[in-house]
Amino acid sequence: MFKLFNNIDRKGYKPRYGGLDILKFIGPGLLVTVGFIDPGNWASNLAAGAEYGYSLLWMVTLSTIMLIFLQHNVAHLGIATGLCLSEAATIYLKPRYSKLLLISAMFASISTSLAEILGGAIALNMLFQMPIRAGALFVTIFVVIMLFTNSYKIIEKWIIAFVSVIGLSFLYELSLINIDWNSAATGWVTPSIPPGSMLIIMSVLGAVVMPHNLFLHSEIIQSRQWNLRDDKIIKKQLRFEFTDTLVSMIIGWAINSAMILLAAATFYKTKAPVSELQQAKELLTPLLGMHASNVFAVALLFSGVASTITSGMAAGSIFAGMYKEPYDIKDNHTRLGIAISLIIALIIVLMITNPFQGLIISQMILSIQLPFTIFFQVYLTSSEKVMGKYKNSTMSKILLNLLGVIVTVLNIALFISLF
Repeated sequence: MFKLFNNIDRKGYKPRYGGLDILKFIGPGLLVTVGFIDPGNWASNLAAGAEYGYSLLWMVTLSTIMLIFLQHNVAHLGIATGLCLSEAATIYLKPRYSKLLLISAMFASISTSLAEILGGAIALNMLFQMPIRAGALFVTIFVVIMLFTNSYKIIEKWIIAFVSVIGLSFLYELSLINIDWNSAATGWVTPSIPPGSMLIIMSVLGAVVMPHNLFLHSEIIQSRQWNLRDDKIIKKQLRFEFTDTLVSMIIGWAINSAMILLAAATFYKTKAPVSELQQAKELLTPLLGMHASNVFAVALLFSGVASTITSGMAAGSIFAGMYKEPYDIKDNHTRLGIAISLIIALIIVLMITNPFQGLIISQMILSIQLPFTIFFQVYLTSSEKVMGKYKNSTMSKILLNLLGVIVTVLNIALFISLF
């Protein structure tokens, strides 16, 4: 169980599906949302919009639909068992399989932290001309202090505020440009793979459906845990969790779409290719004005800091789970997991010569690890030994495995396109 949460055994509690109760449950899904509106998404989405206009919007829609099912499924695991995905893997999988999954998940977490730290550093460079390496060091130190000195409840409130700022920033940006809404509507629902776009398509997938978020959601959903023995309460939590997940994922879909819309209506329209995020700000200035470009940079900074925080939390959960322990910031295993992810990512950032390409490649790495997490997750949530009567139905199992197959096929297509 997530040790920093207060778990109340309410034996006489009568579940009510009221609006106020739903509002109290909103929160964990928004922390997951931060993970897929992170700087890696900015790089992938701006590249998609700048090079291919509205034609790759469908990938955001597909990825978000996949994400809703996968995040709901892994949150289901946390609510029904009181275990996060990492703990469940360590307890119920054979050691060789659990080690393969969790070590690869730590690599994915490092790749994620790399993108988040780098994005925050790029934003500081945009706003204050701070060197990338100095900015990366500043972001890392700030995030470590935030994680090691604040409770989950406080961090959750900060993250919700960050998401609000990012969303409002893009609403402002979109109010300044003319969107071809007919083309956008077509792009959202019509699959299209333009020549040479496979790398960006895979980076968009990896940037939305992120392995570390699956581990994170199974952990933080337990912040709303009440009682593992009362079926009525568990069912109520599952209903509320789905509402939280659905609303949060739709917010993420809207923000990711806004990034592509912005790039399509500005950079693609003017035939200005975007090779780095700093260049995006410079190109926005003559098109939309200095205020718009500064708002762009501020939103990127909030995105980088917030997503680095959630990436660190995910790493702490993964590493602690290797020892059959829950996330607990006071525990050495949790702290070590956070440190491994952030420090190794920082070292890699300090060695990178092309920050924008680094963001793109980091997202591709996530998509490569993703099938491992998905198939092991489905195995665990379909097991009666693990989930009891809350195991996946046959239809759910088929659908979730199908999502895993789609991700795997896209990965194979990526490798074919690279050669």
